[in-house]
Amino acid sequence: MDSFRLLRTALPALILTAVLPSCSPRQSKVESGDRSQILYWGNMIEPADLDPQIVSDTQSQNLVMALFEGLTQYDPKTSQPIPAVAERWEVSSDNLRWTFHLRNQARWSDGEPVTARDFVFAYRRILSPAFGAEYAYLLYALKNGESYNAGKISDPTEIGAQAPDDHTLVLNLSHPVPYLPAMICHPSWYPLAQRTIERFGRVDERGTRWTRPGNLVGNGYFVLKEWKPHRYIRVARSPTYWNRREVKLQEVFFYPIDDADAEERAFRSGQLHVTATLPLAKIAVYRQEHPTPLQAEPYLGTYVYRFNVTRPPLDDSRVRRALAMAIDRERIVRDVARGGQRPAGHFTPPGMAGFTARADLPTDIDAARRLLAAAGFPGGRGFPPLSILINTNEGHRQIAEAIQQMWRKNLGINIGIYNQEGKVWNDSMRRLDYSIARFAWVGDYLDPSTFLDIMASDSGNNQTGWKNAEYDRLLDRARQTADTSRRYAYYQRCEEILARECPFAPIYYYVRLYLRRPEVKGWYGNLLDFHPLSGVYLDAAAK
Repeated sequence: MDSFRLLRTALPALILTAVLPSCSPRQSKVESGDRSQILYWGNMIEPADLDPQIVSDTQSQNLVMALFEGLTQYDPKTSQPIPAVAERWEVSSDNLRWTFHLRNQARWSDGEPVTARDFVFAYRRILSPAFGAEYAYLLYALKNGESYNAGKISDPTEIGAQAPDDHTLVLNLSHPVPYLPAMICHPSWYPLAQRTIERFGRVDERGTRWTRPGNLVGNGYFVLKEWKPHRYIRVARSPTYWNRREVKLQEVFFYPIDDADAEERAFRSGQLHVTATLPLAKIAVYRQEHPTPLQAEPYLGTYVYRFNVTRPPLDDSRVRRALAMAIDRERIVRDVARGGQRPAGHFTPPGMAGFTARADLPTDIDAARRLLAAAGFPGGRGFPPLSILINTNEGHRQIAEAIQQMWRKNLGINIGIYNQEGKVWNDSMRRLDYSIARFAWVGDYLDPSTFLDIMASDSGNNQTGWKNAEYDRLLDRARQTADTSRRYAYYQRCEEILARECPFAPIYYYVRLYLRRPEVKGWYGNLLDFHPLSGVYLDAAAK
C-alpha cells in the first residue's frame, strides 16, 4: 500500500480551528461525539479522489473502505480476509477457478442491488489501458488481465471474470493465487455502479465528479455527505448497508491535518479521537507522562529513498549502492525517528507471512566510498547537484537532513532537500520528475508479493524507471506456483536483485505511532493498519 500510503497534504495550523466544526464551549468535540457516536479522525491528507481504482495511499483508502465494500474484508484484529459482499466461496483443485456467492441483501446506497455484474464492470474498467490505474497489476491474476491492460487483446469479455447470474461471480485466474481472498480485500477489487460513473463522463476517464457528495453511489457502511476540500470529509451511517444493524457510529469526520504538531494539539484539546501520527519530539513525553492514548503497533511498512534511475548519475547501480550503504540506519532510528523502528536492509519486512529475506544492504562507509570512486567520483569530486524530494512533514525533513549530512560526511557530496504538498509530490513521482525521493510502502495483504510485485517493470507503483528482466521472470515464476516454499525461493532471489541493483535505499521498518482515546472501541492494532469502521463505536464511560 501507495504510490505511497503515508502521504501528507498541507494544512496550516493557523486555520485548524476553522477546520473543525463548532460545538458548545462547555464540551469538547470528542465529548459531544462520544454521546452521539460521531468519530473525529485525523487522516493526514487531502485525498486526490475517492475512486477505489485511483487511490493509492493508506489515508485515502481509509475513506474508500468506509464508502465501499468488496467481496472480502480485512479482519480488524488479524488483517486476514473475512466474508463481506461474498458470503462464501469455493476454489477448484488447481487453484485457478474461484466462485464467489454474493449476499442477496447487498445494496448500493441508492437502494439498487449489488450484483456480480458490478464486479465484472469494475474489473474491466481498472484494466482498461486508457484508465492508467496504478494498481491494475493486482488484477493480472485474472486470466487475460495483463494482456488486456497491455493492449494485446481488445475484447474485455476475454478477461477471466464472469457473472453467470446476479449473485454468482466466477474468477478464472492466469496462475494460482492461494492468497486471493486476502488480495481482493484491496479497494482495487471493489465493485462499482456503472450507471453512476457513466452519468458523469467516460468509463475510463479519471477525476470526474461521480465521487462528489450527492453523486457518489457506494455499497459501504457509510455514505458521503460533505467534502470540504482541505477542511474535512463527513460520512454518515448508510441506511442501505446489508449489515447496518452492526454499525454503531452515526457519522465520521476525516480531517486532512498535515501538521503533526497541530494535530497533536487538536487531540489534546479534545477535537480528535484518533490521530494519523505523532510528532517525533512528543513520543518520549507521551511514553513517560501520558501513556494511555499512545499507540505503538507493529506495522508492515518500509521507509525507503527512491532513486530515479533514468537520471545520471543514478543510472549507475554503483552510485545507488554507494548512496544506500553510506546511510547509518541505526542512527536514523535511534536518534531521529525514535519510535522503535527497525533498521531495514531489504525491502520486505522480516517475518511477512513466514518470509524473511536473506539479502542485506549493510551500512558500509568504506565500501560506499570505493563504489563511488569506481563510478568516477572519488571523494565525491565531480558529483552533480541532486536533491531529495519529500512530502511536507517535519519528520521527513529531519530524516532527510540527517541523511544529507551523512552523504556529505561519508561521501563528500552535497545533496539538496525540497518539499512538495502531498498531491504534487505524488504526481512528481508518477512523472519521474525527481532525482531522489522519500517514499514508503505498506503491504496491502499478508504476503510478500504485495511488496515485491510493485517493482515489476510494468507496475504502476514502481515509479523509479528501473526495469530488470530477470526480476520480472522470477516474479512470473513465483506467480505460476501455489507451493509456498518454491514461491518464497523465487522471492529470495528477487530481494537479492534489489539489493544488488538498488533502485531504492531501504531505511527502516515501520512501527505505527499515533494517539487514540480510550473511549474508541472496536479499533485494533493490526499489521496492515486498516481499521474497518463497521465495528467501531464510542464508549463515553471508558475515558
